[in-house]
Amino acid sequence: MTRHPVLGAIAFALSAAAFAQGTPAVVTVPGMPGVPEPKNLYSEVVAGKLSPAVSGHLERIYVPNRGDHTVSVIDPATLKVVSVFKVGIHPQHVVPSWDLTTLWVANNAEGRTDGSLTPVDPLTARPGRNVPVDDPYNMYWSPDGKYAIVVAEAFKRLDFRDAKTMKLEYSIPTPGCDGINHADFSIDGRHAIFTCEFGGAITKVDLVNRRVMETIRVTRYFDRPAVLNILARPGRKPHRMLDPENPRQTIMTMPGMPQDVRASPDGTRFYIADMMADGVHVIDFATFRQVGFIPTGVGAHGLYPSRDGKLLYVANRGSNKIRGTPRGPGSVSVVDFATEKVIAEWKIPGGGSPDMGNVSADGRYLWLSGRYDNEVYRFDTADGSVVKVKVGREPHGLAVWPQPGRYSLGHTGNLR
Repeated sequence: MTRHPVLGAIAFALSAAAFAQGTPAVVTVPGMPGVPEPKNLYSEVVAGKLSPAVSGHLERIYVPNRGDHTVSVIDPATLKVVSVFKVGIHPQHVVPSWDLTTLWVANNAEGRTDGSLTPVDPLTARPGRNVPVDDPYNMYWSPDGKYAIVVAEAFKRLDFRDAKTMKLEYSIPTPGCDGINHADFSIDGRHAIFTCEFGGAITKVDLVNRRVMETIRVTRYFDRPAVLNILARPGRKPHRMLDPENPRQTIMTMPGMPQDVRASPDGTRFYIADMMADGVHVIDFATFRQVGFIPTGVGAHGLYPSRDGKLLYVANRGSNKIRGTPRGPGSVSVVDFATEKVIAEWKIPGGGSPDMGNVSADGRYLWLSGRYDNEVYRFDTADGSVVKVKVGREPHGLAVWPQPGRYSLGHTGNLR
């Protein structure tokens, strides 16, 4: 693919500027916009940096209700649901397109043959006609904007489709990744790390050569050999047992259940939320090895950087089960990127189940779906106070729109 002349010139200028400042330039894949600040890949999603592409877009919160096969649309100014529309079977996530002009609702039908994508016009907040697509549990975009990457979880593969027509172009099989799920991309756009929800693992994909490079297990006991030996035994059913290195405590002898993924501001580390380990795994990108673990809360699930790129908000769903119960001990942990420490915890009065969402364009609020409570939470990022809005059954990957950024890499709004 030939690099776009305008984007290529911009990337060259930005790389030259970075080199002049003594920072190594990032050589991105052809067609991908350049990296203005190599030490902060979130530099273009700060408050106020809205793209001209989102001019006139309605300020709305789009909530996919998995149990109702609908999307609830919330006006954030009034905190009211202003419309509800039908989509396909089991909507999971609302995904902004690479060029920021369309919102796609991923209706995966949970492995059936009648999965679909529903396009939504952000100028009107109205849906278009469903596009048939196999098992779109989640969706991302190739960093050059050419392909939609449909995460066909039930079929253990990544389907690369034309970003405009959704015609299937090619697939990358991921047989060693059971429950392939969420992802984030390297700073240069050459690789992606995907989570394997049901295998307790993560997998690194070479997007240029179109192949899986390696798959590794993740665990909160990554630095404890005696525990790792127990977890490695085949056929062992999950159960609690005495910790061989600390008999006064118990451990759960079960692989993790990795969920959302986010890169560090400089792209050297990746953070993996794990709803079974109740925290966040820290992965060194270059070696693709786990180097840390950050305990957060029960059912760690969604990860969202603050608008200034200094903090990582971790949504703790309040349960280790896929089908949890209402009013659990859900919370949000605030992690400092620089120290990798939790600096605050926001609880939900009366309990709840914060799942997935995003930060408002101005950075004032964190919006999350309440998966087991049929509601949405708006957290004030200044003090963690919460406002609730009732929606449909089993709300999942909601999108806050519009958001700052030049282009979208997918999910509920991973913009750069």
